[in-house]
Amino acid sequence: MKVLMLSKACVVGAYQKKLEEIAALPDVQLTVVVPPLWADPDAPTRLEKVYTEGYELIVTDIALNGHFHLHYYPNLKQIVRQVRPDIFHIDEEPYNLATFQAMRLAQEVGVRSVIFSWQNMYKRYPPPFGLMERYVLNHTQALLVGNSEAAQVWRRKGYSGLMRLIPQFGVDPTIYFRHKRPTRRGRISIFKYRTANRPTQPTLVIGYVGRLVEEKGIELLLMAVSQLAGPWTLQILGNGPDKERLEKMAHWLGISPRVSFSPWMPSTHLPNYFSGLDVLVLPSLSRANWKEQFGRVLIEAMACDVVVVGAESGAIPEVIGEAGLTFAENDIEELQDQLQLLLDDVDLREKLRQRGRQRVHENYTQAAIAQNTVNVYREIL
Repeated sequence: MKVLMLSKACVVGAYQKKLEEIAALPDVQLTVVVPPLWADPDAPTRLEKVYTEGYELIVTDIALNGHFHLHYYPNLKQIVRQVRPDIFHIDEEPYNLATFQAMRLAQEVGVRSVIFSWQNMYKRYPPPFGLMERYVLNHTQALLVGNSEAAQVWRRKGYSGLMRLIPQFGVDPTIYFRHKRPTRRGRISIFKYRTANRPTQPTLVIGYVGRLVEEKGIELLLMAVSQLAGPWTLQILGNGPDKERLEKMAHWLGISPRVSFSPWMPSTHLPNYFSGLDVLVLPSLSRANWKEQFGRVLIEAMACDVVVVGAESGAIPEVIGEAGLTFAENDIEELQDQLQLLLDDVDLREKLRQRGRQRVHENYTQAAIAQNTVNVYREIL
């Protein structure tokens, strides 16, 4: 079975592990097409060639790079005719120009296709996007969705074909696991000696990982931690237009010494970063045109024994399940209460760490997602 996958998301090195897992399954010959760069307006990402064994990776030009709905691949026709796959996995939303382009090519050469969607809000698009979406839905043999709300959206839009709930990517437990924290020496040991007889509460290391934009709700997190009773620090990792405003807010709240901001790092470095956290918070806010579609950092953190706390926004509660804590969206007081509970209750933290790790191993490994995806390939053949 020859599979051709088109995926700008696979410029991220950690995501490529799923490709290796797909390629390792019996009777699968995989070719993946990626751009050299995805110019996301908030966080541009260059191709990280990390997990590239067992399949062919084709790097090709992308036009209108960074335009989510309008980008396309000038050389895709040549690639499709060269590979002549049995399955064309188009890892894009049904209403995108790149998806329409790929679907037209699939029809030209008689290839069965699979589409992926995160879209968990019902939207009607103006021409030509609505027309492209209808064409894609009418011609694809299968639709993969990353959350249950997306399945409801596409059924409401009239798609009646094969649909499976399979997240786009998982995590590899051999990569995402808790690494031992480095021990400090020197002056810190003197401090420990001087305070050896004092009862101390361990510092709770809280983290946020993601884009620094308004809809991610980071200012709620700043306000919530500013009211915590007990030792804590907050580490914020990411890039985005809100960074300066958030730094000023931390200063205004009087918590700057406890809050650190770090720029985004390669995906392969994230397991080490997560291993330095006790808690990860995803305080997302729903907007008229967006709500959280999955929250991949949640499963990455859980795999690294980090307790997760998330807003009841979009797919976040679905991902967390019983393995973490949630709070009402935009409710600073409830977020503060949940963090205070974790700060005070070490046993609860340990219990949630175990639940999180188990949930990832049972539901969100790259191997499981790869197997489920290939099962769909076989089903439509």
